[in-house]
Amino acid sequence: MSAVGALAPQATWDLLQADPRAVLVDVRTTAEWAYVGAPDLSALGRQPIRLDWQQFPTMALNPGFVAALSAAVPDPATPITFLCRSGVRSLAAAEAMAAAGYTHCFNITGGFEGMPDAHKHRGTVDGWKVAGLPWVQG
Repeated sequence: MSAVGALAPQATWDLLQADPRAVLVDVRTTAEWAYVGAPDLSALGRQPIRLDWQQFPTMALNPGFVAALSAAVPDPATPITFLCRSGVRSLAAAEAMAAAGYTHCFNITGGFEGMPDAHKHRGTVDGWKVAGLPWVQG
């Protein structure tokens, strides 16, 4: 059983709006941030924390992930939401931070692009983009 909560993209946005302490951690790779896009939190006066869970191009786990995020977010009671492409890597990252003592970790369901549709295309079923939330590319 996971010690991590789940939030839909809109619920994540609502949390980020309501709680100025809440942060969004985008655990995708540098290539994904550059070519696929990223959440735009500028309307909230913030930026996502970009910290890859797996490192491109080998996709090996980032051995410094927990230490780097702990340094960026030192208070273990901070609400932290985790985002990846579909919600798989972000769940693993959220579970690692919960195991490190962080008490308010949430996986963003559907991720940024969502699960593939019947034609194996992302961005049509669920996720941050499908929810119509702010994002930027490049």
